[in-house]
Amino acid sequence: MAPSHALRCCKRVLNWVPVLFINLVVGWSYYAYVVELCVYTIPNNAERISYLVIFHIFLFMFIWSYWKTIWSKPAGPSKAFGLPRAEKELFEKEDRAEMQQQILKKVAKNLPVYTCTAGGAIRYCDHCQVIKPDRCHHCSTCEMCVLKMDHHCPWVNNCVGFSNYKYFVLFLAYASLYCVVICATVIQYFIKFWTKQLPDTHAKFHILFLFFVASLFFISILSLLIYHLWLVGKNRTTIEAFRAPVFTNGPDKNGFSLGFSKNVAEVFGDQVKYWIFPVFSSLGDGHSFVTRLVHIDPEQANNILQQNGKSSSPVEGETNPATLGNDVQHTAENSKDKIDGGHTVSVTVESEP
Repeated sequence: MAPSHALRCCKRVLNWVPVLFINLVVGWSYYAYVVELCVYTIPNNAERISYLVIFHIFLFMFIWSYWKTIWSKPAGPSKAFGLPRAEKELFEKEDRAEMQQQILKKVAKNLPVYTCTAGGAIRYCDHCQVIKPDRCHHCSTCEMCVLKMDHHCPWVNNCVGFSNYKYFVLFLAYASLYCVVICATVIQYFIKFWTKQLPDTHAKFHILFLFFVASLFFISILSLLIYHLWLVGKNRTTIEAFRAPVFTNGPDKNGFSLGFSKNVAEVFGDQVKYWIFPVFSSLGDGHSFVTRLVHIDPEQANNILQQNGKSSSPVEGETNPATLGNDVQHTAENSKDKIDGGHTVSVTVESEP
């Protein structure tokens, strides 16, 4: 047990190495830009001040979104997705997989779960002992199930999912703009040092290297940013882009796509004024999602929540994601309404946006 614990501790420490590397690069870029370029190289005060103002604005937004991505705790499934005590005891005593599935199906029919495994089974996490909500996956690094998991990013040492996906996209955007600002303002002095129009000083190495590093980072980050903006427009996670979610009628890579504007609003929110800031404004609760095939009336879901008195922990105190109660009965049959205990779940089929 002791060696295993020591290895886990070492692994956790090593996981911070990429984050430390990024912070060292950013720290050096700050010194190279502010001190070597603005203080020692630029002769004009007006140019120096304007460069410093623009630089610090984008640096602040970059650091803000980066650290929000790092320190936002991944959101996990609420207790409503765990097995009730009686069903849990039966599940643990049962050795037959078929009977275990029957127990899971009995519990899952009262939950807003519309996706399944490739074989049609209920998605259940043996480690966390919960029925996985749609788009939820278990992260072996974080050792937990993460709502709307996109991927585990070593550069932030955190899972990117429902609680911080907006922050992650903004981090990529502001990192790209940060590199653009550096390249656009440094290039003229880079050329002057390269062509020996300026004397060789201690600033030469920093400015030449700063331009090369910013250019390389911009190219790599921009490609990743474009990919994730494409995912936002399609309302897919990285996992879903590689493996389409499976509904009762089969795999559907566009199952969660509601049209470009609604897809963007799901990540960034319905108030444009909050889009550029790394504050939580994503729509939904992370447990259930409107799909092209299934639609749950949010007002009815909230009423059921209030009746059951169930809720999940807010994301960093910024949201209060709700847990759908166990009175919602659902089906994947097309164009049907099913009424169970007075609660209606409407199922609709729409064409691909």
